[in-house]
Amino acid sequence: MMSSQKIPRSGGRSSIPASSDRPEDAWLPVGKLITFGFQHVLTMYGGIIAVPLVVANAMHLSPGRSAIMVTASLFVGGLATILQSVGVPFLGAKLPVVQGVTFGGVATMLAILATPGSDITTVLGAVIVASIIGLLIAPFFASVVRFLPPVVTGTVIAGIGLSLVPVASDWAMGGDSESGDYGSMPHVILAFVTLAVTLFFSKIGSAALSRLSILLGLVLGTIVGIFMGLTDFSEVGDGAWAALPEFFGFGWPTFDPAAIISMVIVILVAMTESVANLLAVGEVVGSRVGRRRISRGLRADMLSSAVAPVFGSFTQTAFSQNIGLIALTGVRSRFVVATGGVILVIMGLLPILGQVVAAIPMPVLGGAGMVLFGTVAGSGIRTLKSVPFEGNMNLVIVSVSLAFGMVPVVQPDIYEGFPSWFQTIFTSGISSTAFMAVLLNLVFNELHLGNPKGASVFAARPVRYMTSSDLQKLQEGDVVTDGKLLDRDGEEVPTVPDSRTEEIRQAIDSGEVTDTSEIRLILDGTKKTPADRTGN
Repeated sequence: MMSSQKIPRSGGRSSIPASSDRPEDAWLPVGKLITFGFQHVLTMYGGIIAVPLVVANAMHLSPGRSAIMVTASLFVGGLATILQSVGVPFLGAKLPVVQGVTFGGVATMLAILATPGSDITTVLGAVIVASIIGLLIAPFFASVVRFLPPVVTGTVIAGIGLSLVPVASDWAMGGDSESGDYGSMPHVILAFVTLAVTLFFSKIGSAALSRLSILLGLVLGTIVGIFMGLTDFSEVGDGAWAALPEFFGFGWPTFDPAAIISMVIVILVAMTESVANLLAVGEVVGSRVGRRRISRGLRADMLSSAVAPVFGSFTQTAFSQNIGLIALTGVRSRFVVATGGVILVIMGLLPILGQVVAAIPMPVLGGAGMVLFGTVAGSGIRTLKSVPFEGNMNLVIVSVSLAFGMVPVVQPDIYEGFPSWFQTIFTSGISSTAFMAVLLNLVFNELHLGNPKGASVFAARPVRYMTSSDLQKLQEGDVVTDGKLLDRDGEEVPTVPDSRTEEIRQAIDSGEVTDTSEIRLILDGTKKTPADRTGN
């Protein structure tokens, strides 16, 4: 599929095909594809194995059966990533999007498992049917893009990053709250060491090392973990080195209406998060993401989710962790992510490779996550820079949406007394932020009825005026562009601070300044005035 892109190779640099102006279509040398692709795998590995481990533990599976569920998730996640990033007709957003099992369905799956008469086959059957329903409604669901202007997308992207911060902190503390050393000083120190190493290589002058800062942070953090006694390779090599995925290895699916309905809610939440993540990737990459592209992305999501139970895995969605990696490294090629998908597939077939990556201490992943997840939030803030906040209610939309989205993040039990369907939707900080941002944008920006001008202190414009002396200083042909005053010839009229007005006036009166450009030299400190020379 890659060869059909006809992307030329240009030595060590990336190149974009002549038929495309999209940065994500760039091709990199094979060595860099593998290196950067592996960096994506390391970034999301902890997240992709978390769900199968939780479900396997709830089912009280043996280590061997648990490993099968984990490798199945790696295998399916790899296939889904390749489909999403490379794409085929009607399927795949053709963006650098990493796919994996969504954590948003864990609570629902555990609830199904706890229901009398239900087991893992009930969960798998519910995922299949709900995903097929999601596949059918994907084109209609994609139409919500019209209601996602920058004030919404910027807020959601910032919400994605902020909602992932607890994940990074949990990893930094060890990742296992039931462990006796959870949150110990060595764990936290190792996380900060990884953070420091990552920032060091981000700062270093070499562009190549800077782009590999996350990978180098993970590798060196793991090495430091060896000396701290936190890196354990003892389980590497246990069991079969290679294994083909099992077809319905956990039994044929069964179909329970109640389980299917609850899983449909999970699917709707997953689709909402996928839309937000696709828009976030498009924003970071610098590529337009429209309704058709989102529709193809959602179709790929839902098809992957429908196929996942065949191998013993669950609902797939775009992983937000990797958005920060793209923003941080500047490597925007979708073929890098596709290569990461190939690596995931290989890991799903070669359990020993997964065991090596699994040996990376969780605090190391936590240290890297601080950079990655913070970068996602920063990307959202950057998007909000282009949003006007005067004379409208955009400040309310941003502030309330972020606050509403962070409520379940900082207080996970707040909705404990609510119905399970409500918890499924609103215990996710991402879906909570997205829901409120879309709703408030509709109320304040789409439905103008009942919005009198100046009705809120948040919408008030500052009172402005100009004095007659200010107007006398303007000349025919003066214009204001990007906050700068330009004369009729397009030359900028410098703005002099009040504290230096008298100094500049004296320089003009004494003949020291005869041209406008000389004022800028004085303000920059490259030209001295009489006051400077006398020390006044």
